[in-house]
Amino acid sequence: MKQLDILLALILTVCALLVVNAQHRARTLFVELEALKKEARELEVEWGKLQLEQGTLTSHARVQALAERQLGLISPPLDRVWLIESETRP
Repeated sequence: MKQLDILLALILTVCALLVVNAQHRARTLFVELEALKKEARELEVEWGKLQLEQGTLTSHARVQALAERQLGLISPPLDRVWLIESETRP
């Protein structure tokens, strides 16, 4: 009977240690998950800012202003513009 008590106490101790280990692992993974969620939110905010910046930098008005200011390009007068229509093929 004493050996059975010792065996059951040993099994109980091992099970208790496994439960503690599983809880610790679960908490560690939860903390890591929350950190990754926070990083994902920050990256989404940064992505939105980058998309807005790209839209601003590539706007037609900005490109035209830079072309005029930095390169000295100007729009030609309308009497110098030729419109060439392409032939449409069925």
